[in-house]
Formats: sequence, structure tokens, C-alpha cells
Amino acid sequence: MKTIITFFLLCFSSFTYSQNETFGKEEIIISSLLKGDLYTPEKGKTKKTLVILLAGSGPTNRNGNQIGMQNNSLKYLAEDLANGGYSVFTFDKRIIAQIIAGNINESESRFEDLISDAKSIAEHFKQTNNYKKIVFAGHSEGSLVGMIAAREINANAYISISGAGRSIDEVLIEQLDKQLPSQKEKITASFNLLKKGETFKNEVPVLESIFRASVQPYLISWIKYNPQEEIQKLNCPILIINGDNDLQVEPKDALLLNQVNKKSELVILKNMNHVFKTIKGDKTENMNSYSNPNLKNAPELSETILKFLNRKL
Repeated sequence: MKTIITFFLLCFSSFTYSQNETFGKEEIIISSLLKGDLYTPEKGKTKKTLVILLAGSGPTNRNGNQIGMQNNSLKYLAEDLANGGYSVFTFDKRIIAQIIAGNINESESRFEDLISDAKSIAEHFKQTNNYKKIVFAGHSEGSLVGMIAAREINANAYISISGAGRSIDEVLIEQLDKQLPSQKEKITASFNLLKKGETFKNEVPVLESIFRASVQPYLISWIKYNPQEEIQKLNCPILIINGDNDLQVEPKDALLLNQVNKKSELVILKNMNHVFKTIKGDKTENMNSYSNPNLKNAPELSETILKFLNRKL
């Protein structure tokens, strides 16, 4: 049964685990494109469950960082979950390896590549590390990747963190309208072409970073997936998390996801932003947290996930 809960810190007074437990961390190479860190709980507490963290959009590394945006969001989440007794794998998105090798071809990238990567990682650990249960936890773009991959490999649980509840064109039109209201008509028309599978020549310089020719095939492959339709197909336990101070994905998207699957649980975390930080100040403080590698995650995030995993697995 669906549940809608807004969590405050005091709500977790009945749930505790030691923050001082140790864990191991080992780099694992899945393929030439996929490398990451495997976090394992201290010896004797390892569970046969692996949580695979799926990063958001862009060239994001295993720690949740991009150039100019070092916040260690995924690193801190992995550490917290490992301290809670679960193995966790975080990895560099394939574009990181391509950039390092100097062989990136943006026009050949497709959304399905990310789904395939998630499935490959799950199969690797099932075979080589004997994990019995697989959980996908996807952040932002990774939320949609995770829900599709979870269905295709029959994952044991699925977690969405700040995931969109609408197709990406709707989300981006809304986001861009706030920044470039004068371009809304052009932006909408451009996305309508992409939804039809048609590419076009962008003639608006300020929109080049979004609609450059080389990225249009990727957008076409991404737009065709509707998160509400995809999450309906899941039969495993589902946890949907969003912060109420998220500037990129608002709680209304989490509500859209939650309302279409009876197996889902929804948790809205007070003051948490898009990169998992507790922000009680203004927009400037919120944005500054994106590039603060020393600011820890909101503790309620890992506590919510651990509580869910302990109940459902």
C-alpha cells in the first residue's frame, strides 16, 4: 500500500545504527567503460544484498561529482549504507572512461546505453560475488535508468531519489522556462520535434548547450520513456524519495511516481536538496552546496533507505 510521509529528524529516534562501524572499499573493473568502488560492511556483517547507485545526468563519477561540482553525494551515501550493513557499488558513468580515453562520440550516445550498463553491473556481481539480492537506487536521471533495469533483471527492490515523474521534455521545458522565459515557445517547439524523432538545426545560441546537433539523438532516445509508465511495470518493493528543497526536481514528481504503483512508498525529506544536502537557507546556499565536497548528506536519506531495506529484504 502506498504511503506518503514527510520526515523530520525526530521521526528517526526509534531507528539507530552505529556511525562508527568500518567498511572496506575496493575498486572493481567491470569493463573498459565501467569502473567503480565496491563498499562492503565489516567482516561478519556482510549481507548477500548489493545496492547499485545510479548517478544523475552528465559526466558524473562514482562519487557523484562532475567538473566544477564536487559534492561527494554518492560517496557519502555509499559510506552510510555500508555502515548500515549493506554492500554498495558506485561507478563512473561510461562517458568518464570515454573522456579519459579521448574517444567520446556524443552523437552515438543513447539512453539505452545506461540501462545496459546497469544490467551488466548487476549480472557481474551476481556471478562473481554471489550476491543473492540486487537493489537499484537511482538519482535524478538514474531514477529512470534504475526502474527500467530493475524490471528487466527482476531486481529485489528499487529506490528513486529525486527522480522525474514526467518525460524529460516536460521537465526540461519547466526548468528552462524559469531561466529563459522568452525562449519558451522555441524550446517547446524544439522538444516537439525531438518527440517525433526528428533532429533540427538549432539557431538560438543560448540554447546550443541543450540542443546541439550531437546531443539530439540522445534526447530522442530519452524522451520516449515515460517514468509513470515504466514504474507501473515494477513488481518489487519501491521507495520514492524527494527533498522538499530540491531546485531541480520538485516533490510533485515524486507524487506522480508514487500514485501509479501500489507497491511504492513515498518519503519527502524536509530541507533536503537535489544533491542530498540539508539546506535551511536561501537559493544561494542551496546552489553553493553543489560544489562543497566536505558537506555531509542529510542523515535522513540513508536512514530512510536502511529502514526500507531492513523491512523489505
